[in-house]
Amino acid sequence: MIYWFEELGREHNDMVGKKCANLGQMTRMGLAVPPGFALSIPIYEKFIHETGVDEKMASYVESLGELKGVGISVFDEMSRTLRELIEAREIPFSIKEAIASYYAALCKKTGIENVPVSVRSAGTESRPGMFETYLNVRGIEEVIEKVKKVWASAYTARAVAFRVNKGFPVLGDKLGVAVPKMVNARASGITFTVNPVTADDSKILLEANWGLGEGVVSGAESVDGFVVDKESLEIVARHVGNKMKCVMYTKDGADWADVPEHMRNMPCISDEEILEIAKVAKSAEKSLGGPQDMEWAVDQDLPFPESIFWLQTRPAKVAVKKKVSASSLIAELIAKKFGGV
Repeated sequence: MIYWFEELGREHNDMVGKKCANLGQMTRMGLAVPPGFALSIPIYEKFIHETGVDEKMASYVESLGELKGVGISVFDEMSRTLRELIEAREIPFSIKEAIASYYAALCKKTGIENVPVSVRSAGTESRPGMFETYLNVRGIEEVIEKVKKVWASAYTARAVAFRVNKGFPVLGDKLGVAVPKMVNARASGITFTVNPVTADDSKILLEANWGLGEGVVSGAESVDGFVVDKESLEIVARHVGNKMKCVMYTKDGADWADVPEHMRNMPCISDEEILEIAKVAKSAEKSLGGPQDMEWAVDQDLPFPESIFWLQTRPAKVAVKKKVSASSLIAELIAKKFGGV
């Protein structure tokens, strides 16, 4: 019920969740993915069955009756109750032992005692922003606690409201859990192999910030932006953002921190890193048969190019399918997205 990433592929989506299956597929493709393991959905089902929490949750939801049209306060209360039912239960020893054995093996594999990991939700369908992730988790007790919290995050108020409003079962989302080693990221970012606004697929777009990737994907801070020609792999446009804040490791996980003043207006990644990221993204697009939306991090403890790790890839979503010229694309990116060269 637990798998190393290299044992997985896209065909395991329904067993371990999309994120875990994708990490396995990326590993198969030869991308540099941080080592780690995946807890399958059946191990969650074993937990709720052996503790009896499945019956408690089903009884609670049934007692609520018709939920269509209820207010947000009802979803808040449902979320609190369902999450408390899960988090109050002790994980059975057999499950704890299995998780502990994989975590110990990961520590041995990396040569790091109490290796820091992220504990990430992995649903069978994409539900962006609905479930929870925990960063910089160290030690088996912390890992087990965060696994339980990820399972419980299937019942955030937002997730419950989404399922009710879509006519899905309240208890419908069951989560796998990805447990990869944390990258000691100097910088992180996202890469699109197609412009998600214009559908121009002749360019590769990168956005980056200091620290961990949450400082980019949240969209909360100014970031660096780069445009690479897909054919020639040349940087054709760049913008260095005024990066006032980034997400960094803390003792209890990760949080926003001030960027040192001398680093705010300098590029957080080098040209050789930009081009290596673009080259790998172009190859991944070809292997996966379509434009990709990818996440990566640059490990400050390793030399280039071994320092670049890939954290996620998924099909890129294109809002408006129209073609524009390369010059128009760059002008639009600079004017609308990046705010100037």
